[in-house]
Amino acid sequence: APGLTIAAVPERGDPRDALVARDGRTLADLPSGARIGTGSARRAVQLRALRPDIEPVEIRGNVDTRIRKVEQGEYDAAVLAIAGLQRLGLEAKAAQVFAVDEMIPAVGQACLAVQMRAGDADAIEFAHAVDHAPSRAAAECERAFLARLGAGCLLPVGAYAAYEGRELHVLGMMAVGDPPRILRAEAIGAAADAEAIGVGIAEALAVQAGDEFIAAAS
Repeated sequence: APGLTIAAVPERGDPRDALVARDGRTLADLPSGARIGTGSARRAVQLRALRPDIEPVEIRGNVDTRIRKVEQGEYDAAVLAIAGLQRLGLEAKAAQVFAVDEMIPAVGQACLAVQMRAGDADAIEFAHAVDHAPSRAAAECERAFLARLGAGCLLPVGAYAAYEGRELHVLGMMAVGDPPRILRAEAIGAAADAEAIGVGIAEALAVQAGDEFIAAAS
């Protein structure tokens, strides 16, 4: 918002998604037609790509509520961010943690941000003590990706940026069409170019989608 700035991005947590299921079942172990709770279109389309015979269904509530709904039999499983489970001390509830290339995370997933008044130089300098440059570059890259696709875009999208050596590796996804078709794009570059890399990934996906992107974004 005007007048505010992100003064620091602490070291990122685990960005992956996790499956919580009764009896510790993995996605492969669930029966055909299993109801998997998620409020995320991004997760739903990627779940169906992994298991076309399952049924992603809407689920609401905080983490404890969603886990309880699974354990009480309202859902066969639910997908949650592993970072949220870890921060609540509930990581043991995860029956399976998806690899990033299986289920590309949401933009900024597991990132925290310290937001401050833009003109408060002393506070901003103080916050820099917890700033983690690689996590900040990754977050800026992913946020630029999302912004380029349009802040009001209802498309299922995800992106993940991470360092390998001194290079920033970025993977982005977008689903278009009915039935949904998952598109992916990758890029490698320097941290100084983080935002430009994110924009480039978004534009590459928009080109792949063509008229389907225009229709879905309008």
